[in-house]
Amino acid sequence: MMAMSKRARRMERHHEQRKRPAINLVSLMDIFTILVFFLLVSSSNVQQLPNKKDIRLPTSVATKAPQETLIIYVTRDKILLQGREVGKVPGEIDSTEILIKGLVEELKFQDSNTRFVSTVPGENTGKAITIMGDEMIPYQLIRKILASCREVNYTRIAFASLQKTQSGDKP
Repeated sequence: MMAMSKRARRMERHHEQRKRPAINLVSLMDIFTILVFFLLVSSSNVQQLPNKKDIRLPTSVATKAPQETLIIYVTRDKILLQGREVGKVPGEIDSTEILIKGLVEELKFQDSNTRFVSTVPGENTGKAITIMGDEMIPYQLIRKILASCREVNYTRIAFASLQKTQSGDKP
């Protein structure tokens, strides 16, 4: 047998490297695209209220899922609308005003820029809002919040609560 020249060996190595199959990324990208669409579609079906650590919600046996609406958070110290502070709890409890001025102004602002559910189709009712309040807030403060919401035509008011389990214990 005849020995191969250096050039022939180099050409043989070059041709062997070209024969190796490359990774086909097209099918891999298709799989990831389908996975992303699946995750987007499946995550949009879950309606869940945001969780605030400083609010201890009351419990309820209601099973209706919440709508995506504006949310008023009432902690022991602050009143927040969509995370923006609109009042202080101690100051509003001591106040003789019927309405919470900061809440009314922020509701009007949110009403002009809102992307949330405002009315039920086919009904001529007010706009929807959810109140997430600590279970220990006084009733007179809730009355002021309700009056402030009613002033700006937010009359479909829901109160957020934790759902009780079948045995009646807190989750």
